[in-house]
Amino acid sequence: MNTPTTPWRAPLLWRAAQLLARAIVSLLGRLEVTGDVPDELRHGPLILAANHISPFDPVVLAAACQARRIAPRIMATGGLFRASVVGPLMRRAGHIRVDRGTSSVHQALDNAAAAVAGGSVVLVYPEGRIGLDPGLWPERGKTGAARLAFASGAPVVPVAQWGSHEVLPYRTPKGMLRGLARAMLRRPVIRVRFGAPVTLRDVPDGTPGAARRATERIIDAITDNLVPLRPDEPDRPRHVDPGRPTDTSRSHRRPLAR
Repeated sequence: MNTPTTPWRAPLLWRAAQLLARAIVSLLGRLEVTGDVPDELRHGPLILAANHISPFDPVVLAAACQARRIAPRIMATGGLFRASVVGPLMRRAGHIRVDRGTSSVHQALDNAAAAVAGGSVVLVYPEGRIGLDPGLWPERGKTGAARLAFASGAPVVPVAQWGSHEVLPYRTPKGMLRGLARAMLRRPVIRVRFGAPVTLRDVPDGTPGAARRATERIIDAITDNLVPLRPDEPDRPRHVDPGRPTDTSRSHRRPLAR
């Protein structure tokens, strides 16, 4: 018999940090949040799958989630957890460490699955890195988000964002102060859109290629929700970061120009 567990509740520290994130985003830009998450999913179990275009993304997504009354646990790079000040705060807030490129990286998926099973909302970046597509369209994803969905049975809601790349440069902290000053003067529009849950019921777990097919469906959904956020930038972004490298080896499908 399963033992009942108490649903995870976001610590006050994390909720305060989300309010701070909204203040920071309001100082540096103009946040526009569209779409929503169904009420029955708002407090979990749920997986949020977002595109990754800038080091400023976690702040933007924390603010957007606060606007929709969601307090997600973020799967974040292990480097943040090793930092002397940020690390303890990340742990106390309940976020999930991902040590990419190490033998223990699988532990992050186990921890995330346990978090979702406990009733949490977990935010993941299916691309596994800040995207290097020349047009800043979502790249072909890693299979971690799909495997998390299979392991937990939780629904996946795609989250598309646009504009955070105009705040912090790719090589932050190099150029960070200049980027922040530029953003404060220009206050770019930063858009976030929560899409409809992705249907994965017809992709049976355990069948050959299931994780890859589910991953492509998740990335497709993020891409589809990104299209209306950048209607006048269908191919390349207006703002070009000269310090961002490009890599087309993981290119995913791009929407047709309109």
